Amino acid sequence: MSYVDGYVIAVPTANRQAFIDHARTGDGVFMDLGALRILECWGDDVPEGKLTDFRKAVQAKDDETVVFSWIEWPDKATRDAALAKIGEMVRDPSKGDARMDPEKNPMPFDGRRLIFGGFVPVVALEK
Repeated sequence: MSYVDGYVIAVPTANRQAFIDHARTGDGVFMDLGALRILECWGDDVPEGKLTDFRKAVQAKDDETVVFSWIEWPDKATRDAALAKIGEMVRDPSKGDARMDPEKNPMPFDGRRLIFGGFVPVVALEK
């Protein structure tokens, strides 16, 4: 069964192209490690909620845009192995892929406010 990682990030609106460049570089690593599909979605219609919403979840500031992303994996085992490998690369860039080196591909957002989680699909409709 497939597995999905979901992410919500607050990115400075002025860093839109830097985010796209960062994602295009780093997402290739996820694909090389078995991801089936990755979508990076720039917020376009992200309404403010009365109790909670995407902006509140990541403490987005007025000059930031919410990005909603997900990675589809063939299964959780592939995802777990990939994330372990990526963790090694981030901790010690000399052991891995330069695309994951924070000095060569710095995050154009505050990673402390990124929220993420892994999900098991329970309903899937496709054409």
